[in-house]
Amino acid sequence: MPSRTAMPCLRRSRDDSASSRSCLNVALSREVIFFIWIQKYSENSMPAANVVIITPAPPGSRAGNRNTAVRWAHILRGLGCRVSILTEWAGERCDLFVALHARKSHDALHEFAMRHPDRPSVLALTGTDIYRDIHIDKNAAASLDWATRLIVLQENALEELTPMQRRKSHVIHQSVRTSLTPAPLRRKFRICVLGHLREEKDPFRAAMALHLLRDARVELIQAGKPLSARMARETARRMHNDPRYHWVGELPHWKSMHLLSRSNAMVISSRIEGGAHVVSEAIAIGVPVIASDIPGNRGLLGEDYPAYFPVEDHRCLARMLRLALDSPRFLEDLTVSIRRRRSLVDPLRERRAWGSLLRELGFRSA
Repeated sequence: MPSRTAMPCLRRSRDDSASSRSCLNVALSREVIFFIWIQKYSENSMPAANVVIITPAPPGSRAGNRNTAVRWAHILRGLGCRVSILTEWAGERCDLFVALHARKSHDALHEFAMRHPDRPSVLALTGTDIYRDIHIDKNAAASLDWATRLIVLQENALEELTPMQRRKSHVIHQSVRTSLTPAPLRRKFRICVLGHLREEKDPFRAAMALHLLRDARVELIQAGKPLSARMARETARRMHNDPRYHWVGELPHWKSMHLLSRSNAMVISSRIEGGAHVVSEAIAIGVPVIASDIPGNRGLLGEDYPAYFPVEDHRCLARMLRLALDSPRFLEDLTVSIRRRRSLVDPLRERRAWGSLLRELGFRSA
């Protein structure tokens, strides 16, 4: 059975047979060289790693990939590593290469693998990677095979991978460090929606549900940057048509967290998610979540969580919001379910997961 690093070659057409054989040879060579490298450091003291993290999101961005890169850099430094965060790799020296986003980081990951077949690389898979790109984009698919190890953000993502890919995968849940606790409004029932406004998020599904509620007690606060002119126009239109809907733009992270803590419930209506950090934040604070029924949300909230609605079904979402509004028991059940998931987002758990991965790759961790 060929290793998973060779599989893209076997999937390609006969016209690519020459390049396939070349890819197969390189992939198998990398596995042998890396095995020898690991054996060497199993017999001697493990070194601390000099790590480069590649993310497509630039400095100052509030995109999820950037936030993840910054948090992981902090964790890795705490484990004794030297860490740089880059948007492009120009040959900077490193012992361990960490890339976020299979499609966007493909070129950098491939170049690193070709230049340094004896050094490990880790690829963190986003929602669009797992649930779309690796199935339709050959570069995204190939990235999984160039990487020495894969990271997914919740267990359900493993189901999208081949058996060989699963064997080199680690599930690392995104942690949240916060002292905030739920402090919802008393005179209003506040629903919040947090995240950039883009198609994958289906960002106006909660606003569509709000239109069906016809209840003056309800207000919907939406925070996030519109990633298209059409999205920006839609926020303005909805604010004009319904005074209960408020779009507050892109907020600093601390303000988003405060908004979340002051909400009665959070809605996440995404069509695709790899493991949304905003769900982890709601879990950490203890805010009930009403979520689209997708694997990324189920992987964080649990299979038996009682508040999933079908993707793009604002009528069902409206019924759930009505139930949350009228039934304190239902809202309490959601709160209890959220609290049961809190251990998943413990910062110590994420640190231990990274420590285990470092040791597996032959590096010392503090």
